[in-house]
Amino acid sequence: MTRHRGRGIASINYPIGMNLGGDPSQALVHSNPSGKFTVALSSIDLGQGMKSVTRQICAETLGVPVEDVYVDTADSDTGPHCMGSFASRGTHRVGNAVMAAAREARGVMMEAAAEELEVNAADLETDGRGNIHVKGAPHRSISTKDVAIAAQFKQGKTISGRGIFLVPLSDVDPETGEMSPATCYAHACLVAEVEVDDETGEVEMVRMDSAYELGRALNPRLVEQQLVGGAWMGVSHALYETPEPYYPDPSHGPRDFVEYLMPGPGDICPHDIAVLERPAPDGPFGAKGPGEMCANPVLPAVANAIFNAVGVRIDDLPITPEKVLRAIKSQGGPRPQARR
Repeated sequence: MTRHRGRGIASINYPIGMNLGGDPSQALVHSNPSGKFTVALSSIDLGQGMKSVTRQICAETLGVPVEDVYVDTADSDTGPHCMGSFASRGTHRVGNAVMAAAREARGVMMEAAAEELEVNAADLETDGRGNIHVKGAPHRSISTKDVAIAAQFKQGKTISGRGIFLVPLSDVDPETGEMSPATCYAHACLVAEVEVDDETGEVEMVRMDSAYELGRALNPRLVEQQLVGGAWMGVSHALYETPEPYYPDPSHGPRDFVEYLMPGPGDICPHDIAVLERPAPDGPFGAKGPGEMCANPVLPAVANAIFNAVGVRIDDLPITPEKVLRAIKSQGGPRPQARR
């Protein structure tokens, strides 16, 4: 028995969102009398941090503390329209819609503050701590709470905003008819290192090193968590998860996650991640978002690492020990490739 070590690499570029019907997302922002703001969305948080990042975008655009913003992802009956939480579109599409809605709400808020302070709205600025003051004269100020009270009970104004983001149609090449399917792309490169047991066919992850270019990381800690979790989703797809042999009839398949095969804490390996920021011109504060790109490069990188270790190509997932062992035996034994 020999354990062979191999290294594989894969790189991808991933289009953000889609182009169907302009891929629209809408958002509504409004203030209550206490000066707190609510963002209403139909865009669902699946655990990817949608609420957190849209909350930050709204607060930054309004110029108020992030703790003064709440996000309500109700449903498609009561929230504004959204195409959905898929295609790695959430941060880019929904974030742009939230930014547009917050800009409109901020305009009303500043007009209401200007009326109370008896100045022009253009002479006012927010301090990000819940106050609005006259430029160059911070002693002349009013809190966003007092502005909200004055707007609703004195001025008869609703501090609210509506926002929508729609992907503009791309130009058409007159000769070929070619169009651009996306306005921006995210990129990633991942190196996977594995050990393959040539007697059992078992594959063990040794380490991963990766670099992700995703526009601007609006919440670096959330981005890191998503990249780590997404990479292990990719490992699970590459080596463990499958509905076979019972698909599409699951009656004899795993009954719960105790029986469903996927990696556990003991299978986790070191993963070094570099986040590269190249702000997207049309992204909210330059953001694109990680999305599905987290998992995509892992699968081919692991397959390449196995080939590097024992010289077998497995082209259907998951890469189980049985498939590896059969492939090794069919070629007469392991054939380690040169490592660089």
